[in-house]
Amino acid sequence: MALRALTNVKTLGRLRHQQIRGLQTFTLPDLSYDYGALEPAISGEIMQLHHQKHHQTYITNYNKALEQLDDAIAKGDASTAVKLQSAIKFNGGGHVNHSIFWKNLAPTHEGGGEPPHGSLGWAIDQHFGSMEKLVAKMNAEGAAVQGSGWVWLAVDKELKRLVVETTANQDPLVTKGASLVPLVGIDVWEHAYYLQYKNVRPDYLKNIWKVINWKYASEVYEKECP
Repeated sequence: MALRALTNVKTLGRLRHQQIRGLQTFTLPDLSYDYGALEPAISGEIMQLHHQKHHQTYITNYNKALEQLDDAIAKGDASTAVKLQSAIKFNGGGHVNHSIFWKNLAPTHEGGGEPPHGSLGWAIDQHFGSMEKLVAKMNAEGAAVQGSGWVWLAVDKELKRLVVETTANQDPLVTKGASLVPLVGIDVWEHAYYLQYKNVRPDYLKNIWKVINWKYASEVYEKECP
């Protein structure tokens, strides 16, 4: 039986925030679909754990690091402020990346898995030869990520060109270039697939395309490359 999201959807993936003692902090974004809505490609159990546990942990630790940074700056403690940068990058990146990831997914009855048409579909054919070749490239590069990380389809908004990139751990795509805008990001951390795919990453990568939200990717592409 499909597991259901705890709240109704209002803000899929938006970087929601609130004010606590004057400091901006972040909260877990809602999903626009039930946890079980992506089955059989992604199980409801994995979606619930991924969203409620893993993403929430990044947010909790990000907020904690931001509060500590605010305190260190107020005290003029430069050493502590510098030490906190790695925690801010890791946990803030985890929040940014997962907020994109949820928007990159959609149930099949809502268009998940349907290939893009229009300008993005044309650009994929131009830059990679075909959708099949793009998928094969992203699957190969995603499977080859050492340890944990992400594989991305992005548009270089300066060059107006599609690229495939990988990032380690929770590094956001912007660390690979300020002009890169993510269109599709696939989480290749074990927590994204270990319960269902028994840590066989290639099987997970093969199946996730069945629920990729190309409508969202197309909207981002058309905004960046009108």
